[in-house]
Amino acid sequence: MTYAIANDGTRIHYEIIGRKSAPPVLMIQGLGADKHMWDMQRFVLATRYRVIAHDNRGAGRSDKPFGAYTIEQMAADAISVLDHAEIDNAHVVGASMGGVISQLVAVLYPERVRSLSLVCTSCSNHQWRRDLIGTWGDIATEKGMGAMTAVAARWVIGPRSLRRLWPAVSWLGPISTSRPSHGFKGQVQAILDADDSMRDQLSSIKVPTSVIVGNQDVLTPRGDSEEIADRIPTAELSVLSGAAHGLMIEHATTFNRVLGDFLSRAEQVWKSKHNKVPSEQRHLRSVS
Repeated sequence: MTYAIANDGTRIHYEIIGRKSAPPVLMIQGLGADKHMWDMQRFVLATRYRVIAHDNRGAGRSDKPFGAYTIEQMAADAISVLDHAEIDNAHVVGASMGGVISQLVAVLYPERVRSLSLVCTSCSNHQWRRDLIGTWGDIATEKGMGAMTAVAARWVIGPRSLRRLWPAVSWLGPISTSRPSHGFKGQVQAILDADDSMRDQLSSIKVPTSVIVGNQDVLTPRGDSEEIADRIPTAELSVLSGAAHGLMIEHATTFNRVLGDFLSRAEQVWKSKHNKVPSEQRHLRSVS
């Protein structure tokens, strides 16, 4: 197993698949999830990209320090993964809490980001969502992660897909039932303590940006993605019909097509700007 060491000594587990010479893609997951939440994407993307997926602190095989975490801390963790892997910059893909982390990576470390894909996420937390996520943290602490999974799954997976996908929830779902609750609670506190004023800095993002949301997402509804797309000058918004918060699982084929198309275009933009392709090929469409 491969670990990067964060600036406070926390070990961050990550895995790389794909050719070393291929364009790098860093994938960051959401609350309670580990790198396996991306399994339906990363093995597909690995045919064209060098895919790096890590477990945020508090999840998966990464360390789970006691106490509250911060979004800034987890953004720095992502950079420590790139540093350890000796990757100067990457296309960054983040889902849910991972999308918030990705926004902060793009704002604080712009030179490390080739493009930005923000999936089922937001740039601020409504009070109802703060209350909901806080309740999840309390349930995890008091009743365990299994009880937490049963509650959260109904917010993450659309009602038509929930029965079909329920057997896989503990493997690919947002919460692993076998993990200790204190790491999850630390991530919850990071979300609750996040400073919403960060959204005022989104206008500084200059790289191609894709904002993807399902039209049946009740946890981070379409309006949240529309706000992000309005604030980032280079953003394009894609709304997946029939998809809920777990769109990368329940609508993996459509999601992979949308993400793959964007990454292909974004890589061409990056190559053009960095003189990596002949000048006669630089007419390829950029993201606007």
